Amino acid sequence: MFEIESKNQDEIIITTKKTTIKFNISDAIIDAGLSVGKITGPGEFEIGDATIRGVMTESRRTIYDVEIGGVHIGIVGGIEEGLDDIVADILCTSSVRAIREIEPKLIVAMGNVDGMVSELKLSARTEKKLKIKSLDSLPVTKEVVVLT
Repeated sequence: MFEIESKNQDEIIITTKKTTIKFNISDAIIDAGLSVGKITGPGEFEIGDATIRGVMTESRRTIYDVEIGGVHIGIVGGIEEGLDDIVADILCTSSVRAIREIEPKLIVAMGNVDGMVSELKLSARTEKKLKIKSLDSLPVTKEVVVLT
C-alpha cells in the first residue's frame, strides 16, 4: 500500500511503509531524505520499496517511471516527449497527449484540470491523498483525481 499526494502542480509525493519520496518534475529532483542528498536527472534507483527509472527526454528533461508493489506510476507533468519509455497504471500529468499515448487506469491531474477533463470527456474527483492498496484496487474505467 502507498499514498500519493501533491502540494503544487510540479510536485508529487509518494509515501510507502518504508519511505517518503518527493518528485519535483520541473527541476528533475527526487528528494527522499537520503544521506547522499537529493537525486537529480535520469538513472535507475531503488529507494525503500520503490524502483525508480528516470528517463531523459530529447529536450533534456526527466520523466519518471516508479514501480511499487507491481503498480507503475508515471510522473511526467506537462512533458509530451519520451512517452514511449513510460508504462503507467497511474499517470501524474497535465498532458492530454500523454494520457492518450500511455492509457493509464488512473490520472493524477497536475495543472489545467478543466481543459483535461473536458477534452477527455471525463469527470474529476478531489482527494487530499490518493491511497493505493494494489493493482487490483485501481478503477476499471479511466478516472481523473485532483489532489489538494
